[in-house]
Amino acid sequence: MRLTVGSDPSAIEKIRDFAAWLLDIGEGNLGGPNDGEAIVDIPRDIVITNPHDPIGSLISFVYPSILENFNIADYFQERAILAPNNEVVQEKNDRLLSLFLGEQKEYLSSDSLCRSDFVHDEFDANLYSPDVLNGLKVSGLPNHKLILKVGVSVMLLINIDQKNGLCNETKLHVKSLGKRVIETVILFGSNIGNQIFILRMSLTPSEDKIPFKSQRRQFSLAVCFAMTINKNQGQVFIEFLVCSSKSLFSNMVNCMLFYPEFKIEND
Repeated sequence: MRLTVGSDPSAIEKIRDFAAWLLDIGEGNLGGPNDGEAIVDIPRDIVITNPHDPIGSLISFVYPSILENFNIADYFQERAILAPNNEVVQEKNDRLLSLFLGEQKEYLSSDSLCRSDFVHDEFDANLYSPDVLNGLKVSGLPNHKLILKVGVSVMLLINIDQKNGLCNETKLHVKSLGKRVIETVILFGSNIGNQIFILRMSLTPSEDKIPFKSQRRQFSLAVCFAMTINKNQGQVFIEFLVCSSKSLFSNMVNCMLFYPEFKIEND
């Protein structure tokens, strides 16, 4: 309904046909009578046709001519790759990061254990070696290794300054990479275009599943060409890709009702 406002008649008809097709899938009206499984014809314009480099064709769909357009703020505002988990997100981000020219810069975190938790317990340092702490990957916490290049799109992982638009999930554009500071520009919201300098911060994960408390000092950023599905709340994209599994397909169909164009990679 939102997409039809202000659109020309041909676009409105295309949007309605697309929505009707999605609803027919959800209601089991496609593929003929079935007992829960059916073969459904997918429209050719949303099918991946390149068997040799499907990931490359998907990236070209979402981020066409990325090296020519990465300095345009609107370019990253309207595009995203959505995935169900961080492993898929990392894979797609690494592929896109490799497309950018220039030298990449690697930032490693400093991880330490909060030993105050072991005041009354015997402390075994071997159980919590630096390698163990470096390997922790917790939601909301930056990875131990952060690799960036000038021009890439990154996402802020914590709330820093709400008044100036520095909130969790804020998208930023990297302008320069220093040893102790990263220069960025805000890509979204009322503070779009503001120059922001990001410093390392000491963060403690709040994950209850971890049986000890640790601290990580790192830039609270993550490359965000691709992001997990829950990170796209409140955002509107013109073109995007959903990397889905079978268990996510029904939820993905409901999500796609709100978008005019999409691509599917079913792993």
